[in-house]
Amino acid sequence: MTDPFSSALKQLSDVNELIKLDANVFAQLQNPQKFLEVSIPVKMDDGSVKTFAGYRSQFNDARGPFKGGIRFHPDVNVSEVKALSAWMTWKTAVVDIPLGGGKGGVIVDSRKLSDGELERLARGYIQGVYKLIGSETDVPAPDVYTDPRIMGWMMDEYEKLVGVHRPGVITGKPLSIGGSQVREYSTAQGAFYVIREAAKKLGLEKGATVAIEGFGNAGSHLASILQKNGYKIIAVSDSKGMIVNCMGLDVEQVKKHKEMTGSVMHYEGSEEVKIPHCIAQEADIFIPSALENSITAENVNDIKAKLIVEVANGPITPEADDILNKKNIFVVPDILANAGGVAVSYLEQVQNAYGYYWKEKDVLGKLEDIMKKAFEDVWKEKMKYNTTMRLGAYALALRRVEQAMKARGRI
Repeated sequence: MTDPFSSALKQLSDVNELIKLDANVFAQLQNPQKFLEVSIPVKMDDGSVKTFAGYRSQFNDARGPFKGGIRFHPDVNVSEVKALSAWMTWKTAVVDIPLGGGKGGVIVDSRKLSDGELERLARGYIQGVYKLIGSETDVPAPDVYTDPRIMGWMMDEYEKLVGVHRPGVITGKPLSIGGSQVREYSTAQGAFYVIREAAKKLGLEKGATVAIEGFGNAGSHLASILQKNGYKIIAVSDSKGMIVNCMGLDVEQVKKHKEMTGSVMHYEGSEEVKIPHCIAQEADIFIPSALENSITAENVNDIKAKLIVEVANGPITPEADDILNKKNIFVVPDILANAGGVAVSYLEQVQNAYGYYWKEKDVLGKLEDIMKKAFEDVWKEKMKYNTTMRLGAYALALRRVEQAMKARGRI
């Protein structure tokens, strides 16, 4: 299996060949500025105490406070958290918001915890990391298997520990305690703006067909948004399998089915197919929206799509990426495609700092401006260097990080 942080460093090395970063800057970007590992003892409902491992990686803060989600997942590991913190650094730079990159995680299958155990774990994580985080130092957010409710518990625990209200310490909170409009579906909405721009470049019509791997928060919201805007969703998958309807799935009915049964499988308005991976489905657009490293050298040649949009973090291994490049398949990289989440997190921080909150249409307008400009900035870099969108995005991000590091005298 591909090591996530090795993948992140290879991407960094590839872009360095293109733009020739200052040697001191390149050396500093080989590791996080700080990495914390904590043990989190949690009293379980049966009276026993179970200890969980948690992490926080603070990769780079030259452009602003560290920023990045906290995931609860059994496969969380040091390499993954470091890689995700690096990708967050590039992501915030690509969309040109004044933040750096960080990431956190806890090794746990949270689906096996009761609500009480989950809350005690969330509060225990904050007890372990609270001295490192803050609205002006490091701002966590939701990620895989964390949500606004968990963010609310975490913010409350932080405020208890420091003794003051600091709503800006965490984003992705419930609206009632300082969350932002649009945040619930911001990753999907940002991805839609990027897909729309990419489709224009490729000449794809509105009725283009779409296959989505991963039907969680981002994937399901994006399916709805795309369908409302004239795209045809013909295949979706989750961890249990894939469903297909070449005439188009009814996304809202699929969502209801998954809420009732826990999976997209056995949805009546579809057929279930026995192909190894969602990428093998014939569709104009393929959207990986699950976990990293799902597209590898072993399965990449199954892809039939003209456009791939990385809503997941790091879904394509470097080896697979090289093959896609040789096949001239247009890939919108994760650090651009899924940056809508961190863009609205930034807008949430701004609202928290003001103590003044915007309407949904105002947030949508600001998000659209951010994502459209980011796409055009990356496109210009791609054309300037005659390269891929990924390397164009990295070139843009790394140059912005380098400029900030030089301005601070960190060389």
